[in-house]
Amino acid sequence: MHQIYRSGSQWAALLVVSLIGIQSVGIQSAAAQDRLKTMPGYDQYEKMAGEYRGAFVNGGVNATWADDSGSFEYAFNGKNYRFDVKKKAAVEIEGGADNTGGRGRFGGPERGRQFDSADSPDGSMKAFYRDRNVFLSKADGSDEKALTTDGSEANRIKNGTASWVYGEELGQSTAMWWSPSGAYLAYYRFDESGVPDYFLQLDQTKLQSTIDVEAYPKAGVSNPVVELFVYDVATGKTTSVDIRDGKAFTDDVVGHYVYNVGWTPDGKELLVNRTNRWQNILEIAACSPASGSCRVVVRDEWPASWVDNRPTMQFLEDGNRFIWSSERTGWENYYLYDMTGKLLSTITQHQFEVGGIVRVDEKAKTLWYMARSGDNHMKMQLHRIGFDGNKDVRLTDPSLNHTVRVSPDGKYFVDVAQTHNRAPFTTLFDAKGKKVADVAQSDLTKFNELGLQNVELFTYKAADGVTELHGMLNKPSNFDPSKSYPLLISVYAGPKTNGARENFSTGNPMTEYGFLVASLDSRSAAGRGKQFLDAIYQKLGVVEIDDQAEGVKELAKRSYVDSSRVGIYGTSYGGYASALALLRHPDVFQAASAASAVTDWRHYDTIYTERYMRTPQVNTKGYDEGSAMNYVDNLKGRLMIYYGTADNNVHPSQSMELIAALQAAGKSFDVQVGPDRGHSGINPQRMMEFFIANLVIHPMAGH
Repeated sequence: MHQIYRSGSQWAALLVVSLIGIQSVGIQSAAAQDRLKTMPGYDQYEKMAGEYRGAFVNGGVNATWADDSGSFEYAFNGKNYRFDVKKKAAVEIEGGADNTGGRGRFGGPERGRQFDSADSPDGSMKAFYRDRNVFLSKADGSDEKALTTDGSEANRIKNGTASWVYGEELGQSTAMWWSPSGAYLAYYRFDESGVPDYFLQLDQTKLQSTIDVEAYPKAGVSNPVVELFVYDVATGKTTSVDIRDGKAFTDDVVGHYVYNVGWTPDGKELLVNRTNRWQNILEIAACSPASGSCRVVVRDEWPASWVDNRPTMQFLEDGNRFIWSSERTGWENYYLYDMTGKLLSTITQHQFEVGGIVRVDEKAKTLWYMARSGDNHMKMQLHRIGFDGNKDVRLTDPSLNHTVRVSPDGKYFVDVAQTHNRAPFTTLFDAKGKKVADVAQSDLTKFNELGLQNVELFTYKAADGVTELHGMLNKPSNFDPSKSYPLLISVYAGPKTNGARENFSTGNPMTEYGFLVASLDSRSAAGRGKQFLDAIYQKLGVVEIDDQAEGVKELAKRSYVDSSRVGIYGTSYGGYASALALLRHPDVFQAASAASAVTDWRHYDTIYTERYMRTPQVNTKGYDEGSAMNYVDNLKGRLMIYYGTADNNVHPSQSMELIAALQAAGKSFDVQVGPDRGHSGINPQRMMEFFIANLVIHPMAGH
């Protein structure tokens, strides 16, 4: 499950339906779509919302170093510059800087799917997927031959592609892998014969609809059986990889899930990540393409909950040693291994989390890395340490949050520093962390002229009464502390996601409607160690929701926060959190907009759900307590439900079950439907109509 990114086209043609009690009333008139323009706060929003973008000149630049490390280029305030390190000065240039910050552009297969072809390293051959089988041809398409023939819809076997859930939850965008020399081709085979199908009606706005049939394993049901095969190009021999070491495909076997497939740098072995169904044991296995036998290189366990299933694994130049990240101590740290599985050294031993490899200097035997070692876990710092774990040096100011770009020769780094209330600025440092020159400063002149408010970072106690959590509060430009404001909570709250950050922003323009808008951490937040996250294990929909309520209660202590007018909104997991917050804490929240929401984890896929909840068979209590349907009698406030009819991720049946339960309970609520829309969010204008109507015009005070 992932957060949602929406394009403007996704707001088109939304069908608005109001469901009152157990009866469906008619579709509202088109004129009703313009209600927002007549509502309180609209004029102020229209006046100010467009000003938020470009409200300050951003002093955080994306530097692109020259190969000789003598200069770097960047864009700033609409112009391009080249900074000369020796002269400590920048000159304006034509063209030049990469405004994407070196990220480039990404293109890939449809969500949950895989590329349907793979070119050999030398470009002479192409492997491709067609009709559930793998084929091989020359690059020009000649000399085509089938490598597999057993794939078919009838027997539910597929080769050279992956089960949908592998693409969605394990990031498998490829299902065929060439060895570096092109001597071997590895590919997936999936047996989905035991997986129930989900039937999704598509093209509902056309004269004739169609059906999308997907083998979608929901929590507690049979998973697809995964296999790997390797084809030897020279001999034409196909070898089955023994990814489960001769063991049967069971829930407990390490090899229930096999993913992150790739080759060792020398192409002699096939590397895979493999876990048991519960995903609390992870092994990196190296497999022989000739015999198919596999051996364990590294094994990690975290019996209390789940293990990180995609840890860092970065090879050194010799192709034998690699840097590995692990949470085995309760904190993510770096280790140096070789391919025999021998631990050569423990590089870091922190009681805080590392946050990414920046540079590996093999000549100096040092690792440059980011870590959450600032004065709070949200402030990333640059460190340098020896491969042997000695001489760890923090090179950045711990009072700030940093992103860095190190020069190719390792003698300098460009640092962008900021906090939630300090705008980004860019500085050039040498390798010892000594300041060389200022590069760019943010200009807040327009920000201040507009009266925009700094986002406030605040703390509160979690529902356990002990754990300190963080939240962010956004205020309108015309904020008056003597007034009383309705409060909206923007939420996601899924495992390893954060509501609070030490990044500067201009704030949330939705405040200009006359609202305060907050985002809150729960004990599901990232960056605070493994034991911190264990609090939510087998308790999704309980712990993180209770923490959201505690954040609201803390804000309600302020005179300008009207605790009788609190709304919450989100999409996907955020939609789930919104619905559960309203239903489980009806005296804290008065309105909720739940878009593309999970409503019961029994409806969601095995890999994501069981990682945190195990199966309904072994955690019935957890699934029941996390089901929105079990709280419909609690509904006092106003609920808006949105779903897309073509959502192949969080299926429409999730919302349908909640709708049916609310109808049976005789509750009033609202529904918006996105015809032929996938996993998407509600039109924000319609959402604000809903909140203004129920928290401003006709507030639900006292319900």
